[in-house]
Amino acid sequence: MRQLHGREAALTAFRHRRSAQHDPERHAIVAAILADVRRRGDAALTEIGERLDGVRLDAFEVDAATRAAAAAGLDAGLAAAIDTSIERVRAFHQRQPSEGFLAAGADGVLGQIIRPLERVACYVPSGAATLVSSLIMSAVPAQVAGVEQIVVATPPRADGSVDPALLYAAERLGLTAVYRLGGAQAIAALAYGTESVPRVDKIVGPGSAWVVIAMAQVFGEVGIASLPGPTETLVVADGHADPEHVAADLLAQAEHDGAEPVLVTVDAGLWPRVEAAIERRLATLPTAATARESLERRGAVVFVDDLPAALEVANAYAPEHLCLLVRDPWSWVGAVRHAGGLFVGETSLEALGDYAAGPSHVMPTGGTARFSSAINVRDFQRVLPLIGLSQAGVDAIGAAAARLARAEGLEAHAQAIEARLGPAAGETR
Repeated sequence: MRQLHGREAALTAFRHRRSAQHDPERHAIVAAILADVRRRGDAALTEIGERLDGVRLDAFEVDAATRAAAAAGLDAGLAAAIDTSIERVRAFHQRQPSEGFLAAGADGVLGQIIRPLERVACYVPSGAATLVSSLIMSAVPAQVAGVEQIVVATPPRADGSVDPALLYAAERLGLTAVYRLGGAQAIAALAYGTESVPRVDKIVGPGSAWVVIAMAQVFGEVGIASLPGPTETLVVADGHADPEHVAADLLAQAEHDGAEPVLVTVDAGLWPRVEAAIERRLATLPTAATARESLERRGAVVFVDDLPAALEVANAYAPEHLCLLVRDPWSWVGAVRHAGGLFVGETSLEALGDYAAGPSHVMPTGGTARFSSAINVRDFQRVLPLIGLSQAGVDAIGAAAARLARAEGLEAHAQAIEARLGPAAGETR
C-alpha cells in the first residue's frame, strides 16, 4: 500500500478522484452494442450473448417453474440467511418518511404528491458468484416505495442457468421477472425494450465497467440511480483500534476486484501491526491474489497528526464506506460530511452492512458521495408538486408574477396571469 504522510499530501492525492469510466474504446464498443439492441431487439441480444457469454439462449426470461423449483431446492441455511437479510433491509427502509403533504389556507392548497415508479430493473452482477445481496439491497427499497413491477437482469452461467439463491430471493420478494441477461446488452434491453423484454423506468444496481458505461449512455432514455465504480473503504483509526479489526476491514474490501482500501491513522505505530495482521490473513485467504493486488495497486495508508485532520482527509476522499475505529467514535459523527455510508465503532463492521444491517449496500463510489446517496426509498418515487390556488391566492401573488414575466420578456405569461386577477388586484397592477 502506498504511504502518504501528512494532511496536505493526502488532500492533493485525493483531490481529483474520477468516478466514471474514462475509456474511449470501451465507450465506442458499448455505444455499438446499445445501437444494435435498439435496432434489432431480441435477435441482437441472442447474438451478442452468444459471442460475449458463450451461451445461446432460446428465451431470456426464467420461467415460473424453474424459479419455483430452484427456490424450493435451496439449502435451508442459505434460504434462512436470505430471509433474514430481506427482513432487516425492509424494516430499515420502512422507517424512511415517504409521504407527501397538502397545505390548505386562505390562498388555496399547495402540496406534494408522492407517486412510485411503475417499473424498475435491478441489475445483479455475476462473476465468481452471483451477488444475491445486491438484489435484496436494490429491490426491497423499491418495494417499500410502492413499485409494483420489479424485474431482475443477471448474466447467465456457463450452462445458461441462473444461481438458485438469486431465484429464491426473487421468489421470496415476489418479483415480476428474472432475465438471463448481462453486460451492456442487458442495459440496452431494459432501457429501450425488445420483443421479450419490456422497457423500464429506472435501472439500479452495481455492475462491471461495461455495465456502468452502458448505464451512463442510456441515461435520459431511462432513469439511472447511480454509476457504481470499484468498491472502496476508508478506515479512520487511532491507537485504540484493534489491528486485527483494521486488517479484516481493509481485506473485506480488497478481495473485490479493483477495490480501494484506505487507512487514515493518527498513530504511526498502528500500521506495522495492521500490516502484519494483513499478511497473516492473506496466507489463508482464498481470495488472496485479488486482495493483494487491490492493496498494492490501489490501497493507501495516510499518516496525519490528529483526528480533525483525519476527518478532513476522509471528507476529501468521500468514500463509499467510512469506518470510524477510534475511541469515542460517536463524538466524530458530526464531522463527517461526505460518505456513502458511515460505520461507527469497532462492532459496526462494513462487511456486516453488506448483508443484513439494514441500509442498502449500493452506495456512491469514486467521490460521488459529495453529491449522491445510497439507494433508498426516494430513488423509486416521483414528487409531483400540486397547486390549487384560490382567487385570493391569485390576487396575492399575481401582480408580482406578471412583473417577473415581463422582466424576462414573456408577455403571454404576464397576460395569462393578469387574465385571472380579480377586479381589485387588477386595478393595482
